[in-house]
Amino acid sequence: MPLNLVHDGNGFSRIILTEPTGSSAEVLLYGGQVVSWKNERREELLFMSSKAIWKPTKAIRGGIPVCFPQFGNLGSLEQHGFARNRLWSLDNDPSPLPPTNNQSSVDLILKSAEEDLKTWPRSFELRLRISLSAGKLTLIPRVRNTDSKAFSFTFALSNYLSVSDISEVRVEGLETLDYFDNLARRERFTEQADAITFDGEVNRVYLDTPTKIAMIDHEKKRTFVLRKDGMPDAVVWNPWDKKTKTVPDLGVEDYKTMLCVDSAAIETPIVLKPFEEWKGRQELSTVSSSYCSGQLDPRKVLHGFH
Repeated sequence: MPLNLVHDGNGFSRIILTEPTGSSAEVLLYGGQVVSWKNERREELLFMSSKAIWKPTKAIRGGIPVCFPQFGNLGSLEQHGFARNRLWSLDNDPSPLPPTNNQSSVDLILKSAEEDLKTWPRSFELRLRISLSAGKLTLIPRVRNTDSKAFSFTFALSNYLSVSDISEVRVEGLETLDYFDNLARRERFTEQADAITFDGEVNRVYLDTPTKIAMIDHEKKRTFVLRKDGMPDAVVWNPWDKKTKTVPDLGVEDYKTMLCVDSAAIETPIVLKPFEEWKGRQELSTVSSSYCSGQLDPRKVLHGFH
């Protein structure tokens, strides 16, 4: 089956992924970025800013941006690296992954370009496979060193999740862990609460996180489950009202319906020797929360649902 590739009015090429139960995802070649994921009831699961800037050279605030080769401002490059501001290509040789030839998966590739070698003089291939199945969106990023010397990088998949009301959301699976608090000059703390809840700005990098994290949206009776491999850290971010007003591409009310939980490799950069390849994986899925207990049993989410 040929890929469903469409060109929209903003000059962006997007790939529409579909699967038999009726869910869909949209992926831009610009940034290799997933910008929509809808369930079988056509409900949008990813947040997109009401003031997102749909212009090449600007990052698009929402969906799932790819942060490479630098997370945040932890280095000399532009914020979150350049991969999210570059035009990717379809990857016709995703080896060693088996090729896909259906309408529910796409393979993308970004190779080092001359403009990037000026600021980050390392030769690489960054690949991303995006696969849609019933109730699940899977991203498999890979980085190959095509240089003659070793290099290191940090990496994140920034998952902007759509929630009904951030003050009614809990994040479970990060309790007792250490984190860097970006609101306190990256000081290191230990999480004391049994779940993360939101009543103000949160911007933290949790370290050595489990492979499964749950984001429980009480009002929508929906739980997002994030499973990840090869990305040991997790970023939790919501800008709240004051910070939102300083972010030009975020609407003033947008913080109420968004939650960022990123799969990341930040504390310990990934080091690749020439011709080595790193591979990560994340799966986002949704389950209905039963409301009889007021919340989904976290033990079931974090240890069950295989």
